[in-house]
Amino acid sequence: MTLRERYGMVRSWLMYYAKPFNRYKLKSFYALFIKENDLVFDIGAHLGNRSRAYLDLGAKVIAVEPQPLCADFLQKAFAQHRDFTLLQAVVGASVGQIPFHICTQSPTISTARDAEWRNNINSYNTISAIWDRKILAPVITLDLMIQTYGIPVFCKIDTEGFEWEVISGLSSPLPHVSFEYLAFDRARIIACLRKLQQLTTYSCNFSPGESQRWYWPKWKSMYEMIKIIEHDQLPFRFGDLYVSMVDRVNAS
Repeated sequence: MTLRERYGMVRSWLMYYAKPFNRYKLKSFYALFIKENDLVFDIGAHLGNRSRAYLDLGAKVIAVEPQPLCADFLQKAFAQHRDFTLLQAVVGASVGQIPFHICTQSPTISTARDAEWRNNINSYNTISAIWDRKILAPVITLDLMIQTYGIPVFCKIDTEGFEWEVISGLSSPLPHVSFEYLAFDRARIIACLRKLQQLTTYSCNFSPGESQRWYWPKWKSMYEMIKIIEHDQLPFRFGDLYVSMVDRVNAS
C-alpha cells in the first residue's frame, strides 16, 4: 500500500468509524426498514459502516464494492460473520466490464462515472481530487443479484453518480431503496425516481448529508418528490433519497 493509499484509507475510516455513537445511530435509523433475518443489499459498501449496522439488526448482507483496498478491508473486518457476503464488482445496467476510476487520496469519490461527473464533484470541493488509478471492474446487475440471492427487503445504493445505471438493471420492485442525492446531478436523480415509479407505488423521504434524520415528518408521494427536485427545492448539496412501498411505511 502506498503512502497516498494509506492516507485515503485512514481518511475514510475516520469519516465513517470515528464518530461517537454513530453505530447506534445507524442501527436505530435503519431499524425502520430492516428486521432480523431480512436480506439487505449494500451497493457501494466502501468500508462497511452501513453493512455493520445491517448486521447489528440481524440482517443477511450482500455487499458490493469494486475497490481492491476497500474489498480487502471488508474481507478482514467481516471475515467471521457468516451473514456477510462480499462481491468485488460494480453494479450496473448490464453484465460486462467497465473502467472504474479510483481516487486514492479520497476513495469515497471513486466512481465508474465519466470525466464530466468527476469535474462536477471537484466543483463541490475546496481541494481538487485526482483519480489517479483505473481498473477494469466486472459489472453485475441487481436482477442478477436477486436471481442469485433473493429479493432484498432493503437496498442501499451509494455509487458516486452511478445510481442510474444501478437502478436501470432492476426490473422488479423492492420494498425499500435508498440512493445518493447530489444536487448537480438532478436530471439523473429524477430518472432514477421515474424508473422506480414504473415498478410500484412508493412513498419518498430525504435524509440530508450524513445526518440519519428525516427532512420531512410525513413522507411524500413519488410525484411530489420529483416535482421538488425538478424545481430545486431541496436546500442541500447532498444526502440520501429513500423510497418505500406505501403499505410498509404506513405500518412502521
